[in-house]
Amino acid sequence: MDWVDAVQGLRAARTPFVIVTLAMVRGHAPRNGGAKMVVAAESLFGTVGGGNLEATAVDRARTMLGAGAAEPELLTLTLSDRAVTDYGVQCCGGEVTMLLEPVRVVPSVAIFGIGHVGLELARVLGRQQLELHLVDSRAEMLAPVRVGVLADAVATVHLHHLPVPEAALADLPDGAHVLVMTHDHGEDLAIVEAALNVPGLGSIGLIGSRSKWARFRSHLVEAGHDEAELARVTTPIGIDGIASKDPAAIAVSVAARILQLVEEAAVRPPGPPLPR
Repeated sequence: MDWVDAVQGLRAARTPFVIVTLAMVRGHAPRNGGAKMVVAAESLFGTVGGGNLEATAVDRARTMLGAGAAEPELLTLTLSDRAVTDYGVQCCGGEVTMLLEPVRVVPSVAIFGIGHVGLELARVLGRQQLELHLVDSRAEMLAPVRVGVLADAVATVHLHHLPVPEAALADLPDGAHVLVMTHDHGEDLAIVEAALNVPGLGSIGLIGSRSKWARFRSHLVEAGHDEAELARVTTPIGIDGIASKDPAAIAVSVAARILQLVEEAAVRPPGPPLPR
């Protein structure tokens, strides 16, 4: 498989990976400069030359994946029988420098309810590289005159006008973060209950007071949800220390917490290495 096809396939499958490029070659090496390899936790595409050179690059790439690395690295190896190696000797006589570029999964966030807080939150999160789903049962909340403020968003913005907003949950990828803040507590409850029936969500956040959650919790218990399921819901949402109830302040607080969750989710242990 061509490395470009591998990249496209891994991105479509929402799998993090590292692109390894033979950036510089001095002397003799198994492959010429520009050769590329794509390394995921459990798969490998292409080659930068085999042997210790490639095995060391794969090991380092998978270490970066396990650490959730976001910054590229340079790795220089001497291909000499006098060099200390971990995976055998290559005595081509040259020296190579490889560029390792980690590519993370693009995070997905769904905001249910694009009222005052929802729109402010969309404006903040819209400055991040993510998939941003805006869901509302009211068409006017998603009208161009309102969401036009997101025209320059870095995020890829998807608008969902749905009379039954929880239907949008079916289209969200694994790991998506769900934020519930509609104009109607009945809608909020329906969305939360539906979200609890969706496995693989990254988080479920509910805006509101502790008394609101107490009422919701009672209903959800009666509906058969156990403590482990209820623990998936975070309410109130946002980071500690921000007391303001201004929509923009709430949005900043919630966005900060979502970015924390995104960083935490990016750290995944690498899968077992492939046979070499």
